[in-house]
Amino acid sequence: QVQLVESGGGLVQAGGSLRLSCAASGRTFSSYAMGWFRQAPGKEREFVAAISRSGTSTSNVDSVKGRFTISRDNAKNTVTLQMNSLKPEDTAVYYCAVRLGTGWGIPPPTSSDEYHYWGQGTQVTVSS
Repeated sequence: QVQLVESGGGLVQAGGSLRLSCAASGRTFSSYAMGWFRQAPGKEREFVAAISRSGTSTSNVDSVKGRFTISRDNAKNTVTLQMNSLKPEDTAVYYCAVRLGTGWGIPPPTSSDEYHYWGQGTQVTVSS
């Protein structure tokens, strides 16, 4: 079992920044890859960013490239999503998730179906 707790969400004006964190417990943190997903009202959950176990391989959805950065600290059991130049369309509940069974430097998948544990989510609201 892995427990995940997100924090850092809130209300911000367009163009502003937020930093989301996800604290993990229950298994050795470096043994699994991590992802961030989001779900806006009336929409399906979508992939935002992912990071390998080593932290050396990352991927982002095209809509956040150049604005969002995912990182992890295996010593502190945390994964972070730095979000800059926020837009109203970034408004959503953001979830971190665990993907088991990936190689050390292998990029994790982008499909939510392939993740095994989920946090409760944190609301991000971007006003125009």
